[in-house]
This record gives sequence, C-alpha cells and structure tokens, in this order.
Amino acid sequence: MSLIKDIYSISFYQQLADQFSGIKPDFDGKQFIKRIFSTNFNDLEWKERTKHSTQTLHEFMPPDFEEAVELINQVVKNFIATGHSAGLEYIIFPDYIETYGIDHFELAVQSFELVTTFITCEFAVRPFIIKYRERMIAVMEKWAESPHTAVRRLASEGIRPRLPWAMAIPFLKQDPAPILPILNLLKNDVSESVRRSVANNLNDISKDHPVILLDIARHWKGISRDTDAIIKHASRTLLKRGHPDILHYYGLDATDFKITDLYIETPVVKIGGQVSFSFQIENAQPQPKALRLEYGLYYQKSNGLLSRKVFKISERIYQGSEINRIQRNQSFKVITTRKFYTGRHKISIIVNGEETLMTDFELI
Repeated sequence: MSLIKDIYSISFYQQLADQFSGIKPDFDGKQFIKRIFSTNFNDLEWKERTKHSTQTLHEFMPPDFEEAVELINQVVKNFIATGHSAGLEYIIFPDYIETYGIDHFELAVQSFELVTTFITCEFAVRPFIIKYRERMIAVMEKWAESPHTAVRRLASEGIRPRLPWAMAIPFLKQDPAPILPILNLLKNDVSESVRRSVANNLNDISKDHPVILLDIARHWKGISRDTDAIIKHASRTLLKRGHPDILHYYGLDATDFKITDLYIETPVVKIGGQVSFSFQIENAQPQPKALRLEYGLYYQKSNGLLSRKVFKISERIYQGSEINRIQRNQSFKVITTRKFYTGRHKISIIVNGEETLMTDFELI
C-alpha cells in the first residue's frame, strides 16, 4: 500500500517542469527536478515534501510575486483547459501563494479564487484571515455568491474555526459571529459539497458555542429538506455528547427503552484483534418512539485514566414493543491515528444520549 507522501513522484515534477517551461522558456526544468531530489527527499514525510516542493519551486520562479503568481495562474488555467484532474500533490500551488503572497493581498486573493477551482485553497486562506480579518472575511462573503461551486465551498470551508489539519483561527473560535452571514448565504446552496461544508462549519462552532447552533437550528428548521439535513449533520457532536437541548430538538429521550443483557463475547482482546459484544433493546411502550443508539468505548490512556469515544449504531423509529438483539465488533487494529494501551477498557450503551449499561474487558 503506497503512502500519502508518494504522491510526490518523478512524473509529477516532470509534468510541473514541462508546464512552467512551456510558459516561461528560461524555467530550468532539469535543474528544478535535480534540486527536488538533491536533498534527503526519501526521508521527508508528506507535509515536509509539500513545503520542500514549494520552496524549491520558489527558487526557479521570478522574484517578483506578481510575475510568479501569474505563472501559477497560467499553469492552472492550462490544466483546467485540458481537463487535467488535480491530485492532492497540487496543494503546493495554494501553499506557494500562502507562503510568498501574504503581503500581496489583492494578488493573492485573486489567485485563490482561480486556483481553488483546480485544487482547494482552504488551508492557504487561513493566514490571510488572521492577518487581514475583516478585509479577508469581506472577500469570503463575496466568494459565497460566486457562480463557481469550488469558490463558494472555499468561503465556508476556509473559515471553519476548527478545520482539521489546518492552522487554528483563535478569534473565530472565540467569537464565530463573522462566519454566520457566510453560512446563511450558503444554507440553500445547490451543491451538496457546499451544504456539507456549512454543516461541518456549524459543527465546529457547536463545540465551543452550542447555543449558536441551537438558535440556527430553530430558525432554519423546515426551510427545506436540505437545511434540515445541514442541521442534522451539524448536530453530530452535540448528539454524541448527549446535549439535552439538541436531544429535545429531535424528540429523543431514553424513557421507556429497556437495555438488558450486555454481554462481552471476547473478554480478553489482543492489540490487533477486536472486541465483540451484544445486548438487547426493547421499546417498552406500545407507540413508536425515535431512537438514537450508540455505544461508548472507554480507551485506556497513558496515565491510566479512561477516555470515552462514542460510536453510532443506528438512528430510526422503533415500533411499539419492538425488541432487537444488537451485536457489534470494535477493532483494535494498529493505526497511525491512535495508540492503544493495555489494561481494562469499558463499553457502555447509550440510548438517546443517556448512558445505560456498562461493562469492561481486558486489552493485552
């Protein structure tokens, strides 16, 4: 299985060199590729290769940012015109604008608007939001009304308070009010990718300001199926936390559901294996009731304490007197995003945000 860093291949750099030298004949493509691989390239990880590529490209570009960014714009236009698909490796284009264009506001934002139609600029715009604040946010409000889907998505995705893998924007985490006009413009967007970005942005906001999401949910409720879907996806963190107001909003309460016979089928689990468990759930009332069913897995931490992660099982209407036995497996396969620690772990069953039965097992 190839690694993400391997997207930076010799064929990718050759294609870049051909593009730039085709526009600017004195662009030394051979030396560019030689410089890319002249260091400890094989030892560099993905982000390091990205930055190395950006810096090396800069060595072969005109020193004047206006000339350099126009070259990038022309290469992007050529790729778009020929129907070339952008892989993640082309993130070096927005990275170049972010790195060398931070003091050239107008030129940079004009290029972002073009480049993001080829490769997303959601990471690169964030230093501009931090440095220019209201000025950059005003640009993103205009982007929210762009005819191009990718530009409208950038308006929402780039300004997310907690965008994964990206630079934080502390002033927007503290007060997300400047974001809300942008999301309001996009709430009925024709593109699912844009609406999903709006939902992810609202989910980010809810982690620090649940009242804001709840207020928006009440105002947007019933506008359309799409806005209802945005709110549902945006509510996922509050639902996992069992926030009482969002549970009430969706008519979820644990009353009359009975959880019995929680059974760990694998009381001892090896790292690399999986824990298997089952339990019975019953709607004890004759009338149908909404049920959001989850389980919590309490992982051992390095300090011996436990940390809960919530996993969704299902969400649907349970008919009156309906009884089901639920069986689930949870993997402990070694992954790069989580380190497992041996010792006692716990599993709990969560019914409409309320934790019910709990039992434990041993990870060895």
